[in-house]
Amino acid sequence: MRILIAALCSFVLSAVAGKFLIPVLRRMKAGQSIKEDGPTWHMSKQGTPTMGGLMFIFGILVTIILIGWPDLLRGDFRALFVFCFALVFGVIGYLDDYEKVKKRENTGLTAGPKFLLQLAAAIAFTALLRYFGYLAPHLYIPFLRITIELPWVVYMVFAAFVMVGTVNAVNITDGVDGLSSSVTLPVAAFFSAVAWYWGVADLGVFGGALFGGLCAFLIYNHYPAKVFMGDTGSLFLGGAVCGLAFAFDMPLVLILVGIVYIAETLSDIIQVVYFKATHGKRIFKMAPLHHHFEMCGWSEKKVVAVFALVSLLFCALAFVGVMDRYAAFLDANLF
Repeated sequence: MRILIAALCSFVLSAVAGKFLIPVLRRMKAGQSIKEDGPTWHMSKQGTPTMGGLMFIFGILVTIILIGWPDLLRGDFRALFVFCFALVFGVIGYLDDYEKVKKRENTGLTAGPKFLLQLAAAIAFTALLRYFGYLAPHLYIPFLRITIELPWVVYMVFAAFVMVGTVNAVNITDGVDGLSSSVTLPVAAFFSAVAWYWGVADLGVFGGALFGGLCAFLIYNHYPAKVFMGDTGSLFLGGAVCGLAFAFDMPLVLILVGIVYIAETLSDIIQVVYFKATHGKRIFKMAPLHHHFEMCGWSEKKVVAVFALVSLLFCALAFVGVMDRYAAFLDANLF
């Protein structure tokens, strides 16, 4: 019940916040700059307000404080830790968006400083979870009921790589009206369902808040979008997704629930590598993957619907794969 209340609370707060935020962004002339090498018809989106992710960040924060207050009083800080971790990435994204708006072009922070900030956040979050006893250096493999023990140093390197990779993969997915939020909705529902099934109340509140906030954002972000989430929102979402996976102590589940993010990122990597290796040839008509399907004639609505359906199916599969994690979770005494 608290998960549903959290979803409703976050939805209302985020929707109301959007009513005030979008006019403010317009007055600030915080418009999105569109890449010239993208689909030509995307140029019509030039000037659409960005940084709209602030609305669901606000809704989620207030919700986990209001609805999750009993958990905080009991000393259950996992949801707060996940939020703060995601917020760090959201701040990095905000700085990136601010630079883009300031320069009036689609280039923000340089890759080096951005990567170092993200890496530092990943290491700090992993160390924090370990210090509070919320995380152990082992990998649970869905379906197989196998747990692989790792040295802490190796696990820290693995965690940093997965977190930074996941966050940037979600960021790459944010390229079509409503795409990133629609693909992430089933992921939020998955973590909410897992929290309900395992009885992990605080993380369930966060999952519900994430779901409600994204539903509210889609009111303004569905095609044709009135606002974009920007790197502020997409990097926050990436941090929330991987933060939840590690807080639940099952990071490998990201392979399933993040299948769309992975496909989008791989298409980008494959395109660049093949282009350089063949001196100008391409495998995809345009990368990342959502642009390829657009170039094949798919409408933005169709891209969003198909990608969201794929995400939903793999999230359902992931739930089946981790249901037996419950007993192992209790035995490990991690929580």
